[in-house]
Amino acid sequence: MSKEVLLLVKSLSDTKGIDQELAFQALEAALVMATKKRYGADWNIIVSVDRESGESTTTRHLSIVADEDYLIEGEQLNITEALAQGLPAKVGEVLEIPLESVTFGRIDAQAAKQSILQKIREAERYEVVRSFTEKMGQLLTAVVKKVTREWVLLDLGFNAEGMLLRSEMLPTDAFRAGDRVRAYLYDVHFEARGPQLFLSRTRPGMLIELFRIEVPEVGEEVIEIMAASRDPGVRAKIAVKTNDGRIDPIGACIGMRGSRVQAVSNELGGERVDIVLWDDNPAQLVINAMAPAEIQSIVVDENLHSIDIAVNQDQLSQAIGRNGQNVRLASELMGWTLNVMTPEEVSAKSEGEQVSHIEFFAEKLNVEEDIAGILVREGFTTLEEVAYVAIADMLAIEEFDEDIVEALRERAIEAIASEEALRQSRAKPAADLRAMEGMTEDLAYRLAEAGIVNMEDLAELAVDDLLEIEANLSEERAGALILKAREPWFIGNQ
Repeated sequence: MSKEVLLLVKSLSDTKGIDQELAFQALEAALVMATKKRYGADWNIIVSVDRESGESTTTRHLSIVADEDYLIEGEQLNITEALAQGLPAKVGEVLEIPLESVTFGRIDAQAAKQSILQKIREAERYEVVRSFTEKMGQLLTAVVKKVTREWVLLDLGFNAEGMLLRSEMLPTDAFRAGDRVRAYLYDVHFEARGPQLFLSRTRPGMLIELFRIEVPEVGEEVIEIMAASRDPGVRAKIAVKTNDGRIDPIGACIGMRGSRVQAVSNELGGERVDIVLWDDNPAQLVINAMAPAEIQSIVVDENLHSIDIAVNQDQLSQAIGRNGQNVRLASELMGWTLNVMTPEEVSAKSEGEQVSHIEFFAEKLNVEEDIAGILVREGFTTLEEVAYVAIADMLAIEEFDEDIVEALRERAIEAIASEEALRQSRAKPAADLRAMEGMTEDLAYRLAEAGIVNMEDLAELAVDDLLEIEANLSEERAGALILKAREPWFIGNQ
């Protein structure tokens, strides 16, 4: 290795302000390419350059495999041929065969320079994107750089560009080059042409960030926005609560004569925003979220995260909203499935579910339908409730004695164990996914069943992809999980 090339490495690393180690790695990659041109493109070549003297050592690595396992020519050598060549080899070993190092000519030096420059450009691009990952979930102001039918390219400053897809734009958005735009940074993709920043003007996160800007109490966390849902450009709902009992959260978000909510609405093309008072009780929250429709009764299924809402016939259209907009936004706001129906329909559905639960217990517990009917009548809906509810509570049922209660509990435990064994026989998540910060055991198994078995698989998902797999996740938590899974990417490129 010539001293001239070492000077080139130092010069490039100094002028670009990056670690010399990155330049040396690019240089070694260029030497590997030059060596493969001489010996063979399919050879496994390793070149190491001494950081002090500049001297290089070149070796060929050959994996010794059994004759029947020989697959990769150039990288593997079967044991029979190795012994025939007199090589002291054993199956499973890796031979390191010294080779003559190539010398750098003028063309090779130029190729090395281009390789180093490319590495530097990649490092700079990753550094810029890494700085923006810290702004994930924030509102950014950008300048329109280019407009096409499918997307708008935004200049974010600091040599960074963002993509605003048509699907992430409001129906009324019409931009021209040079326009200033506010958009919500929701994702970073790593593609062949480099990392891409993706922004949106339709996601609930943008609505939340606008209120954070317009309402000081939200920015100071005196008022919290617990959830938001949107029909972009048309209507939206946000649920708010106060951490200071002296402050009315709805009034604060509306502002004097509606000035605050109007400012948010104007930014979103006239989108109407309903402000709902948050309540930890899902029954009360659904009443707040469905206003102004008057609800007659509510049936909550906490296991399925579903709520049946009964409203009078004359209130039905108002509760559902145009094209189902009101109930859809309320459902997205809560993260529950909301079913709006008349009182008669609720009653009929309840009867149907009772029949379904009776059939379920009769099959899983291998009991007569009258026993299963008693369990349903007393409010039992799952095997876990039968298996683990207090014995005294079950003995309080008039038709049950100790023998029946004991038999029911044993059969329920056996049925639960059988279902768990079936679940364990399916795809299992890798250790890194299960141990990842923010991950739960149940979520890890659900991801594995969908083919997402490790952190790398999760890192390659977009937020929408993850929400399709697990609809009960909030958009913010889904984004946080994906970002956590991508951390090794940024660490590896620092």
